[in-house]
Amino acid sequence: MDGFRPNSYSGKLIIVEGIDGSGKSTQLSLLSQWLRSKRLVVSFSEWNSSSIVRGTTRQGKRKQMFTPTTFSLIHATDFADRLERHILPMLEAGAVVCADRYAFTAFARDVARGVRPQWVRNLYRMAIKPDLAFYFRVPLNVALDRILGGRAALKYYEAGMDLNLSSDIQESFALFQERILREYDSMAEEMGFHVIDATGTIKEQQRQVRKIVMNTIGDALEKDILRQPTSERRA
Repeated sequence: MDGFRPNSYSGKLIIVEGIDGSGKSTQLSLLSQWLRSKRLVVSFSEWNSSSIVRGTTRQGKRKQMFTPTTFSLIHATDFADRLERHILPMLEAGAVVCADRYAFTAFARDVARGVRPQWVRNLYRMAIKPDLAFYFRVPLNVALDRILGGRAALKYYEAGMDLNLSSDIQESFALFQERILREYDSMAEEMGFHVIDATGTIKEQQRQVRKIVMNTIGDALEKDILRQPTSERRA
């Protein structure tokens, strides 16, 4: 992960990546619950959730104003705000930060939209290197079945309609996700992802994730991470 700043804080950063329908959010939620059950302080961060650009993003999407470059800049601004206001303070405090998508989402999606890879990566040089990065890999057809079977409607940018891949929104979505999947696969080894087979059962995937967490940062979880106060029973 060349270009990222090392994590010099006592807290730990765990991130998950994958295409839509990979099940990564479910796995991160289960992992967060498990860590909290150990009385560890756990904080959650989600992609595209900064209040500072929410209004601009909503308006731009509604009016279909974004180019691939402006879309990339909006997401980088969102990321920078969350990093400074939330992720870094929690790492400094000694918490485990669980992030549903990280800079790698931009590396995959923005490049799939045609933005130059090095330009995108330069935008995120302020990012902290994750202590653990999971990539939930799922075949495209499985992901599409999960998403298209459970969604009332796809959104314009979500489906990559701005790229003129197809006039059919479902076909455009499939083509766009295929591009993103290729980008994730191409950087998996370079970025040191722990690749999880996302076609396995939820229970089996979670077992693998917990094992990797304990083998990689288990000692730090025991010694360095901030713990929740023990509630005392009243007499």
